[in-house]
Amino acid sequence: MSNLATPQLALARADQLDTADSLAASRDKFSLPDGVIYLDGNSLGALPKAVGARLHRAIHEEWGVGLIRSWNDADWYPAPQRVGAKIAALTGASAREVIACDSTTVNLFKVLCAAINAQAGRAERDVIVCEEGNFPTDGYIAESTAALYGKQVVFANQDTIEATIAGVGNKLCAVALTHVHYKTGRIYDMQRITALVQQHGGRMIWDLAHTAGVIPVALHAWNVDYAVGCGYKYLNGGPGAPAYVYVREDLIAQLEQPLVGWHGHAAPFSFEQHFRAHPSIDRMLVGTASQLSMISLEAALDVYADIDMQAVRAKSMSLTDFFIDCFDAQLADYGFGLASPREAHLRGSQVSFTHPQGYAIMQALIERGVIGDFRAPDILRFGFAPLYLSHRDVANAIAIAAEIMRSGSWREAKYAQKKAVT
Repeated sequence: MSNLATPQLALARADQLDTADSLAASRDKFSLPDGVIYLDGNSLGALPKAVGARLHRAIHEEWGVGLIRSWNDADWYPAPQRVGAKIAALTGASAREVIACDSTTVNLFKVLCAAINAQAGRAERDVIVCEEGNFPTDGYIAESTAALYGKQVVFANQDTIEATIAGVGNKLCAVALTHVHYKTGRIYDMQRITALVQQHGGRMIWDLAHTAGVIPVALHAWNVDYAVGCGYKYLNGGPGAPAYVYVREDLIAQLEQPLVGWHGHAAPFSFEQHFRAHPSIDRMLVGTASQLSMISLEAALDVYADIDMQAVRAKSMSLTDFFIDCFDAQLADYGFGLASPREAHLRGSQVSFTHPQGYAIMQALIERGVIGDFRAPDILRFGFAPLYLSHRDVANAIAIAAEIMRSGSWREAKYAQKKAVT
């Protein structure tokens, strides 16, 4: 018998692993509902306790009493730069290279345009390479942006992306990839692919939606040109939290992006008739920030103060390894397939399984308090936030999943009824 084949054996092993957890105290910084094992931090992060008090102050004191004076008195105005600096520290960038603003989609449009504009005068560089099967909005934006500039988009899968880049050669304009695949969790080698793209004269854009906060990267040291990401997944900024954009420092002065707004102006409060780009990363700003959301994200990021990202990554790999091992031991007979890489260093902080009835099974799990999500056509996706999850959570989640499959309770008709958000 496997040493994880029963819930009792799995819990015993979980307790051993949790005893050595250097990040265990971080769990107390989050509000986690009783009776819930939250395995969806890769879609919406849990609520850090400090956020509620910070928003209460922002609403009732800074907005309610301070009113418009709070742009100065409460230091609202430079919040995008402060938040950017905190995210820079998690992604191996300088504070001068990252700013929080807009959405991931909008920021991706900006940097795609910037990459194309940087190739102005090189008409032969008319190909943008993207990943087939990536999160749809990335492809949508790439195709619509390419159409605006008379470029073409070439799609390749994860196994052929590097050969495709090399094959495009001197026609390469830019490559836009998501570091961690949203369905499978598979990771690209960011440093190697960036170097390959630049070897062929292209600009490299990375989407860090499933990276920042769980996987240490070195954007500046690896010479990445541009990167974008969101604030509501592992960064725990809340639903619809502001996104962020990175531009390598030596590219900023010449960067041209089309969404020029007054906050990106060199002197916003001079109210000049014509646009002059700010000399810093501020030129990526457009209009007034969604201030309450920005404040929420800023407070949420404080949970990473004094956190070693290498320790976060180590715990992430331990949690996901343990999840797969328990799954193998207790759920191998129920028709699941592993959609994520089995090797921990090849996947992000998530594990995905396939099953023909994946949607119904996930709804049954959610009703029992094990919250993951479903991605069509057959992916059950589980995200692991190392700051607030334990190995005991994993063992308990697997025990509940095994009971649901053993009893067949997931077959109840109510679980097959599709909801608007899966």
